[in-house]
Amino acid sequence: MEENLLSYFNRSKYLSIKYKNYFPIYENIFKEYKKKKIIFVEIGVFSGGSLFMWREFFGKEARIIGVDLNEDALRFKNYGFEIFIGNQSSADFWKDFFSKVGPVDIILDDGGHTNYQQIITATCCIPNIKDGGILAVEDVYHSYVKKKNYNPSKYSFINFCKKIVDDINFRFPSYISVKKFLFSLNRFVYSLEFFEAFVVFKINKELCDKKNVAISNKGIDISSKDLTHIHNMNIPGSNKLIIKIKKIFKVFKGNFQYLVFKLNEIELKKYFK
Repeated sequence: MEENLLSYFNRSKYLSIKYKNYFPIYENIFKEYKKKKIIFVEIGVFSGGSLFMWREFFGKEARIIGVDLNEDALRFKNYGFEIFIGNQSSADFWKDFFSKVGPVDIILDDGGHTNYQQIITATCCIPNIKDGGILAVEDVYHSYVKKKNYNPSKYSFINFCKKIVDDINFRFPSYISVKKFLFSLNRFVYSLEFFEAFVVFKINKELCDKKNVAISNKGIDISSKDLTHIHNMNIPGSNKLIIKIKKIFKVFKGNFQYLVFKLNEIELKKYFK
């Protein structure tokens, strides 16, 4: 029976600290890369324990690279790991790193957890991840921590991720009437997945480049009327005042539709508090 990642973690010669609930996430998002010739980069070497864990998990074909600020991490070169000493907040560091290493398959960011460190790392690394690759960012709960990170902040890493969700949707055909972002990663990020304190960026430039077009099959057309927008005008029946307004404005269909839209918006606000 094959061992799980947690058993490799517990057996590692050197210390590593990980949150327990991350292990099922690791197993799920990394399973397809096991026993393959991949380049795996972990930011944040610490005492080195996780390097040994990843080598056992991915297998002998994997190229395991550690990135850290502390030169003590260089000792793990003696065990066959590649170690780069540098600042993950530096675009120059990443430019030099990828000029030497080339595109990679997986980057796991368990380094510094400030908004600046996580965002600069994401923006520098995502364009250098291969199609089908992953950027996984741990400990994003720091986006909610007041001390040291000065959160909540408009520019937290989590808010950056939310912006990427919008960015991905802006790939949709151009009739969407929204302003595009000046800085965009939607040519690289195909999807995002969120877990507790953990975010996964899935990279696939080829799929991102495919234009989304409507298609239809050759089934029988019964000329069914599209009631989508009529149903969008539904008003909660419990609100007698709104029902009364509906009757008053019934003859003014255009104005009424906008009125209902605004009233529904008020009703929805409770879900965004």
